[in-house]
Amino acid sequence: MKLKLNDKVLAIAGKDRGKSGKIIKVDHKHGRVTVEKLNMRTKHIRKTQQRAGEKITYEAPMHASNVMILDPKENKPTRISYKKLANGKKERISKISGISLDLAPMEAPKGEKKETKTPSTSKKKTIKA
Repeated sequence: MKLKLNDKVLAIAGKDRGKSGKIIKVDHKHGRVTVEKLNMRTKHIRKTQQRAGEKITYEAPMHASNVMILDPKENKPTRISYKKLANGKKERISKISGISLDLAPMEAPKGEKKETKTPSTSKKKTIKA
């Protein structure tokens, strides 16, 4: 399977067609992915003597063929190709822009700045009487 954890994908089939989200779980054995806020289901929990009944909504897994990875530069659905690196590892490449998909999630999105904590420089004021 060409999809990995934290990839941004677009649903191309099903009731959530056209919506995008981040992959939060990958099941390689069954070829399914769980995408954040897509394919939402409701589960009813029966009440017991210890707790009240409730409704739980959760993301259900969907088949990997129903999603396409989004190109980090163009933000459009794209296919994936592979490029062999000098150290022998494979790298996933976007077919649209040619950018590496393995490095894309680590970069900060455009328009957002990373917050850096700086030590406080507050000075104590002393009052002389």
